[in-house]
Amino acid sequence: MLIVKLESGHEIQIPLKEIEFSFARSSGPGGQNVNKVNSKAVLRWDVAHSPTLGLGPRLRFLNTFANKLTSEGVLVLSSDRHRDQGKNVDDCLSKLRQMIHEIALPPKPRKKTKPTKGSKRRNEQGKRANSEKKAARGKVRF
Repeated sequence: MLIVKLESGHEIQIPLKEIEFSFARSSGPGGQNVNKVNSKAVLRWDVAHSPTLGLGPRLRFLNTFANKLTSEGVLVLSSDRHRDQGKNVDDCLSKLRQMIHEIALPPKPRKKTKPTKGSKRRNEQGKRANSEKKAARGKVRF
């Protein structure tokens, strides 16, 4: 069970049976060992059809992380930072935890504000000064 604790005291629980792992050989240096050991972990999670995420968080996840999803709505994360397969699995899960934490709470709605009288006055004064400066560039008349 992958548990993501939120600041509000709630938590999101994702059963590990929904998450699928596969393993491959890591890229990069590693000597003779790199050609023998499948230490790269690849996580796959079907976000679009997951029953554990509610509709709001699911839509936020699909919109926010669209570039990490397949066309079917499956999240694909990989990690080959460590030489150990277990550590790479943990790294994938921590990446997923961080992503869920990011979309868990809906964004606060923007409050419309009006410019203050002072800012309007300063804006007008600036425009007036600019206008006078440009008007002074014209031909001189006697």
